[in-house]
Amino acid sequence: MTTRSAPSASTMREVAARAGVSVATVSRVANGNYPVSAATKERVRAAMQELGYVLDDNARALAGTGSRLIVLVLNELVDPFYGYIARGVQQEAAANGRACLVIATSGQPGGEDEAIDLAIGRRADMVILVGGSRVDDAYQRTIRRHHRRLADHGIRLVLCGRPTTDRGEVPSVQYENEAGAFMVTDHLLRRGHRRILYLGGPTGLSTTEARVNGYRRALREHDLAPDDALIRIGQFGREWSRRTMLETLDAELEVTAVFAGNDICAAGVYAALKQRGLRIPDDVSVVGYDDVPLAVDLDPPLTTVNVPLEPLGREAVRLGLMGDGASADPFARDRSQARLGVYLVERDSVSSPAPA
Repeated sequence: MTTRSAPSASTMREVAARAGVSVATVSRVANGNYPVSAATKERVRAAMQELGYVLDDNARALAGTGSRLIVLVLNELVDPFYGYIARGVQQEAAANGRACLVIATSGQPGGEDEAIDLAIGRRADMVILVGGSRVDDAYQRTIRRHHRRLADHGIRLVLCGRPTTDRGEVPSVQYENEAGAFMVTDHLLRRGHRRILYLGGPTGLSTTEARVNGYRRALREHDLAPDDALIRIGQFGREWSRRTMLETLDAELEVTAVFAGNDICAAGVYAALKQRGLRIPDDVSVVGYDDVPLAVDLDPPLTTVNVPLEPLGREAVRLGLMGDGASADPFARDRSQARLGVYLVERDSVSSPAPA
């Protein structure tokens, strides 16, 4: 029998097939950085021995991982939503002896593919993709392709703030996005508002869709039919929100409250209302979403939905360190999916509408 010292990507596939596990599991056993059950570890070691692969220190160094690096892929660096998730990832990575490399794609086509190429070249431990996405058939195919490419090199893929595939094979940590939108809209309705403008977010983005769905559901539960004229979707940005709010006011559309899609949008709404000489909350109430530090600094402080941004980042790392999602354990898939709660933060930007 010929003895080979270090399983390459191709030879790891042979070992994986013999042991009945994934390539990622073979790499983790060889590298010794991830928790793997004793039974699985024994099967992998037995397969290596049968095929003539020697598991030694040199093999661990060449097994396709081992840089103890986490690659974090964001859309933007300057958006506090992403920044606080990144801090959570960095904290948990450091606590587990790993460095964190942050890549911002700025929404450029192919940006995630380039980041994955870099992760493979650096022999990273895991890649975390952060933020909403357009969830359609193309998304499903793309995530599965990312997952297969990384798994072939023993690298774990984790999704943060975006859905997993319909088969659930990719670990994902999300938050109660729609529930938060329902919560903050219900808060306005209970204060007596009936003409509530929703403003913010790109069309088709999973984050936008969840927030609009929560807004619509709250209206229906208060026996109000959602009015499409009161839903303005375009961007999650301050300047876009300022311009769109001004256009809404100039169109003389009756509005007593605004649900801004995030706190950055809310800042744009504040600017537009001030520009038109309207007071918050006396003339128009405003709520936001995310509860980034800006929310407290606005005048008046903003009522918003708190999203556990740093815990999302930390949980993404924990999911990536759990091991291989292809386990035969029937509960493994459930443990690879996490959903964190949100809550309403009441401040001074909401009051009951003035009598007609």
